[in-house]
Amino acid sequence: MDELDTALLRMLQNDARRTNRDMAAELGIAPSTCLERIRGLRERGVISGYHAAVDLHAIDRSTQAIISIKLRPQAMAVAPAFQEYVQSLPQTLEMFMVSGASDFLAHVAVKDTQALRDLVLQLAKRQEIGDIRSSVVFEHHRRTTVMPLPQR
Repeated sequence: MDELDTALLRMLQNDARRTNRDMAAELGIAPSTCLERIRGLRERGVISGYHAAVDLHAIDRSTQAIISIKLRPQAMAVAPAFQEYVQSLPQTLEMFMVSGASDFLAHVAVKDTQALRDLVLQLAKRQEIGDIRSSVVFEHHRRTTVMPLPQR
């Protein structure tokens, strides 16, 4: 990735609806060059998709939590199926398989603490779970622009 690719990546992450012509003009390059560079970023897998950011408060899902899940040792064979199940739940925003005291961390968003309680109790009924804990998220800040790290 060179400086031009990095600039295009930053622009698209800040506003993916910007026109090709607008970005080309700002960068002082031909629109065809801009289009080819963006196509190259997609083909190389640097840009994996585009999405609309949603305000969780606006859709009545303002209570966020991280649910820490430890599977029973004998249940590790079904870990991929369990992960798919949790990811399929409408409350799940993100799912992480991790090392340490937990096997999975699920980032969820629900209407309120009662809905969070209901979700945790629903999950706790699963046979493969050995331990489950939840932590309410008081504040959540997401970096919206991710760039390559500088080379040493």
